[in-house]
Amino acid sequence: MSTIQIGRITQEDLIHLKQIYEELIEEPTDLASLEKQFKELDRDPHYYLLGAKDGDELAGTVMGVICRDLIADGRPFMVIENVIVSQHHHRKGVGQLLMNELERIAVEHHCGYMILVSSGHRTAAHRFYENLGYTEDVRGFRKPLL
Repeated sequence: MSTIQIGRITQEDLIHLKQIYEELIEEPTDLASLEKQFKELDRDPHYYLLGAKDGDELAGTVMGVICRDLIADGRPFMVIENVIVSQHHHRKGVGQLLMNELERIAVEHHCGYMILVSSGHRTAAHRFYENLGYTEDVRGFRKPLL
């Protein structure tokens, strides 16, 4: 494996991002919709869509969103979403590199904490997060709207 490079996802990465998303959700992702949403997110300075590249291949991705708050002296926090490592890059440190970079960004923005939710059945992912220092100290709720 060549050296993994972590950086922001670019327009040129979207076809590979589509493929990684489809590994997670196991249903087709519309490229035109992905491109449209990417343009919106890319303009918003609170969104960090990162990719882990192994040469020309996108090995993984994660999205972090800096959220402003009114309590705790207005200290922001980061929400983490879509932590995905391509199946054939599992257990190679890709996820840890992505999460470490998000944490660096969160600290740089003086975030008080980082938070994520993970589906109850993803026990391997839960162990991964715990190994990175995350604790299961909150209970999440979700209400599907579509």
